[in-house]
Amino acid sequence: MRRRSLAGLILAAALALPAHADTASRNEIDRVFDRLYNFDFDGAHAAVDRHIQARPDDPMGYAMRASAHLFFELDRLGILESEFFADDRRIIDKKKLKPDPAIKTRLFQAVEEAQSRALKILETSPNDTTALFSMCVTGGVVTDYTALVEKRQLGSLTHIKRTTAYAQRLLKADPNFYDAHVSTGMTEYVIGSLPFFIRWFVRVDDIKGSKEQGIKSVEIAASKGHYLAPFARILLAMAYLREKKPSRAEGILQDLARDYPENRLFRKEQSKIAAKLRSGEIRDE
Repeated sequence: MRRRSLAGLILAAALALPAHADTASRNEIDRVFDRLYNFDFDGAHAAVDRHIQARPDDPMGYAMRASAHLFFELDRLGILESEFFADDRRIIDKKKLKPDPAIKTRLFQAVEEAQSRALKILETSPNDTTALFSMCVTGGVVTDYTALVEKRQLGSLTHIKRTTAYAQRLLKADPNFYDAHVSTGMTEYVIGSLPFFIRWFVRVDDIKGSKEQGIKSVEIAASKGHYLAPFARILLAMAYLREKKPSRAEGILQDLARDYPENRLFRKEQSKIAAKLRSGEIRDE
């Protein structure tokens, strides 16, 4: 991935888009996500702009724009590096990160544009999978920005609950929409990681707060998803590091580096973990 040019997630079947989504639209969305996972942010924004120009009423265009802003900021601030997620002190430390206010403005403007269009569609078509998926994607963007960039972890829980509700609606509308498992799985994992006295007050329908179940759900998205499958693999690598399973994390990063050769971060993190495994500095528990 080129550094210049963070959620949740984001996904047998390819992602099922509604019947009105034509082949050209699917190909454009694929191009956007390919550029995102390569951290070619200029290329991602160019593809998003073409999609929005051709389909200004499609909420996915704006959801992808918000995602591009989020990934850029997560990369710029070093949040996607393994040390950040492995050290809880870095996650909650409010002093070191300096978010770009201009990026924040553009990110939340894109979220508003996506959600306003998606909600309008859902008023008349409550099971529209594109609209529901757009709500999942933008909800994940806001959750990740709130928790990881602004360091307001407790404040992000409201967004987690709302995003999970849309993901559950999406899975009821289409059980094969595997990308939605990113949202439900990360909610399970995050709530399961909370201290008991906080978890007691955090209630999400059909979520038990099981880290093991959370990882299983994200694994479904990683193996069967489409758009968010690579993002699910990134989340799994981070989760495996936190759960003291570095060999699994290293294997995932190796595959990601192969699939997205422009992404320098994947190669760097894979090499770093591999070196620590060889030296015995870290090992599987």
